This record gives sequence, structure tokens and C-alpha cells, in this order.
Amino acid sequence: MKTIDLRSDTVTKPTPEMRRAMMEAEVGDDVYGEDPTVNRLEEQAADVTGKQAALFVPTGTMGNTIAVKLLTEHGQEVICDSRAHVLDYEMSMVAWFSGCVIRAIPTSDGLLSWEEVKRLIKPVSPYSAPTGLIAIENTHNMWGGTVYPIETIYEICDGAHERGLKVHMDGARIFNAAEATGMPVREICAPADTVMFCLSKGLGAPAGSILAGPKHLMDKGRLYRKRLGGGMRQVGVLAAACLVALEDSPKKLAADHANARFLAEGLARIPGIEPRAVSTNIVVFDVSGTGVPPAALSVQLKRRGVLMNAINDRQVRAVTHYDVTREDCAQALGAVAEAVTEAVTR
Repeated sequence: MKTIDLRSDTVTKPTPEMRRAMMEAEVGDDVYGEDPTVNRLEEQAADVTGKQAALFVPTGTMGNTIAVKLLTEHGQEVICDSRAHVLDYEMSMVAWFSGCVIRAIPTSDGLLSWEEVKRLIKPVSPYSAPTGLIAIENTHNMWGGTVYPIETIYEICDGAHERGLKVHMDGARIFNAAEATGMPVREICAPADTVMFCLSKGLGAPAGSILAGPKHLMDKGRLYRKRLGGGMRQVGVLAAACLVALEDSPKKLAADHANARFLAEGLARIPGIEPRAVSTNIVVFDVSGTGVPPAALSVQLKRRGVLMNAINDRQVRAVTHYDVTREDCAQALGAVAEAVTEAVTR
């Protein structure tokens, strides 16, 4: 039985083109800056993001960690959404590595507004941690792939810069945001000081992320990367796959988004299930109306060859990607309906 894996878009397998590029990659020692394939990837990533320079890192967590360190000082505060990846899924690296605390803002969709942010900005004082950085996540993972309106990005960045603050964009899935808005990546992240994006999610590379920003910061970030254990050697074998992903994969994202909408529409027809509105390739749906706990539903789906993750005591998440077809999505919907019906009729 084929397994339909909707846990995340991190589960994609490298394409034949990626595997061939990896086999034929020209390599050197990247710690010495001598890997030509990595250098080419970083140059192309800087161009795509419109930033002066880019840094190839093993993971998005490392990219975000380095960005926060570059843009803050110990003892400062970082403002972000209350379900942000930098808060909930990066092992407290904001505190552990950068010595900062987080000021979390609850939202209804993961998207901050300048009105909310500016009320919480703290100046230097003898009592509070002063605000040093604002982090925005675009698209927002746990809120179902929601996308920032470009006007909101500019409002936050312009307001922050007027107050001497920096803005980092966790753009792990920024190419999904680009597909959803029809705007180039460079325009979406233009006002942010730094941006991180993942090559190993919807773009399908086997590993790797990019941090981009001013050259002097990326030069310093290279040292932080080494300190964190990210100084890789002949890593052009990975960068080669990332170059293919950067070139070929963005055009596949429209199909992922369409499949996510298809999933959401089908889920909405199952009694007791309420999916959130779909913006990109992530479907978050509430199953509390079925009486089946999300974790139990996940177990039942696995028995039927479908993998989806429970994300709390009410919701399940499904993420589409290029290894999942429309037919797979239809089969997954059938498995959900069957699992719910079986549980209800017991």
C-alpha cells in the first residue's frame, strides 16, 4: 500500500534532476569559501531575494538563529506572533544563543499588525528588556500558511526602522507567499533587514536553507554558522540540488496550492470537520466536532496509509507538496471520512 505523506512539505524526495546535479557537482571546501557550487547558490539566492549577500545554512532554524543574533544584543526583546516558529519550534534559541526574550502577540491568523506591535515596543529603561527586533513569519506555519499583505509588511518595517529597530522575515515558505500573491520574492522581503527561506520544504531540496541580508552581516553570520556547527566542507553536493530546486520548483507550487484547496473543500463536507481558509499549501482543520481526538485520528489515518499530524487537542494539519497528487488527496479524503465514520459508529 502506498503511503500518502501529508505531514509536511519537508518529506519531499529529491527529483531525478537534483540527484543528477548532486552526482556531477563541482565541489571545494566551503569553510575556506572555495566551493564553487555553494558560491553560485549564494549569489543566485542573493539575487532572488534582492539582498546584498546570502549564506547557505543546513537548516531554517540555524538561519533564523543567526539572524536574531545578528540583529539584536543580549538582554533585548524580540516581538513575534504567539505561535511563531522562532518561539515554539526552535528550542529556545532566541534565549539560548542570542540572550533575548520574546514578547509574543496573540493573533487570529499569525499576522502581526503595526498597531499591535507599536504598543508593545519598549525603550531602554532601568526595568524592562528593550525591544531590539521584530520577527514576522511569511507564510505562517501553524496558522495554515497565511500570507502577509505587502502593505502590512511595509507598515511594520517602516515603523520599526523609524524607531531604530530591525525586522527579520522568517520566510521558510516565502516562495509559497510569492505564488499566492503573484509578487516576486524580492519584493515581498524588500523592506525586511534579513530574510530566511528553506530550500528543503516546498522547493524539495534534500537539505538546506538560505539567510540573506547586508553583506557585512552575512560575513559575520558565516562566523556564527561555524560556531553553531554549520561549517560544512564539500557541501556543493547539496548546493547543487538546491540550485535545481531554486530554478525548477517554484513553478510547481501552484499545483500544491490547488491540491490544498481541494483537500479543504473535501474536508468541509465531512460532518464535524471545519477547515480554516486555505491561503497556500497548508490545511489546518478542526476535528472536535467529530468527537475523535486529533491524535487518535492521526493513528487511524496511518493505518490506512495516510500520514497527517495532530497539532493540538482540536486540530490536524495536512501539507501538500509535489510528491502528493490530486488522486492522493482524494484518497486521503476518503481515509479521513472512513476513519471518522468508523469512530462514530463504534
